[in-house]
Amino acid sequence: MADINHFEYGWITPALSYALSVLGSVLGLVCAGRIRTARTAGQRAWWGLLAAWALGGTAIWAMHFMAMLGFAVDGARIRYDVPLTAASTAIAVVAVGIGLAIVGTGRLNPLRLVAGGVFTGAGVAAMHYTGMAAMRLNGSLGYDSTRVILSVVIAVVAATVALWLAMTVRRGLAIFASALVMGVAVNGMHFTGMSALSVHLHERAGGVSGAGVSALLVPIVVAVIFGVVGLLYALLAAPTDDDVAAAAYLDARRGPEPAPAPAAPVAAPDPVGLRARSTLGQPGTPFPSRRDTPTRRDTPSR
Repeated sequence: MADINHFEYGWITPALSYALSVLGSVLGLVCAGRIRTARTAGQRAWWGLLAAWALGGTAIWAMHFMAMLGFAVDGARIRYDVPLTAASTAIAVVAVGIGLAIVGTGRLNPLRLVAGGVFTGAGVAAMHYTGMAAMRLNGSLGYDSTRVILSVVIAVVAATVALWLAMTVRRGLAIFASALVMGVAVNGMHFTGMSALSVHLHERAGGVSGAGVSALLVPIVVAVIFGVVGLLYALLAAPTDDDVAAAAYLDARRGPEPAPAPAAPVAAPDPVGLRARSTLGQPGTPFPSRRDTPTRRDTPSR
């Protein structure tokens, strides 16, 4: 059995992983709060997608990869399978998104909360062990079943608490405090699962395929930076609850707009003045004849 070091660079990697989990949790909780105030199904889907990316992509998966930078096995070089690594990212985001959809549609009740927590926690655990299966080294991996079960239980409990906080917390200080607790839970699940790992090196050294940590670090860091910047831009560009309340107050003060007055009828043009001098211009007037016109013979004499 090979010696395993989870903190090869000291406390730098766990500190960064905790900071990432807290940052992703803050953004995810704020985005989840916008789901409750969204007016249309499209807006709810948009904020749900952003919350899933913040929680699943940043708070969980990016934290996992950052913590894995400090993982080392004595006498073995570690590389990573790129498709499996990308699959672990998708699992985390999709699991959190479905969990938010379960608790975010309809009225929140214990049954919805437990169902969403179990599904999301199982997805987080699947993400962790998929990411571990993506490791390539000259040896075989083994797991202690008791600690694996414990890590899954921690993931389910942490996911349930996270979903409950996402649907109930609204104030800034409460969101930050909740993010600190979520960071502890996510990191606790990760390192509990890592403590269940054991590595048995092969006697013969062979070639190891896959990408090194340095090759994956740059694109992952860039993706995290752009993701965080995009989330911040979306939050700053969207109207807040105070903005919506102020707009509704102003609309109520203005009242309904008066209906436009009907336009006055405009007479047809009469350039030569026929309408003023003759009855021909009046509708319904019969056409005059000479019989109707009195003459001198018909006029009685005095």
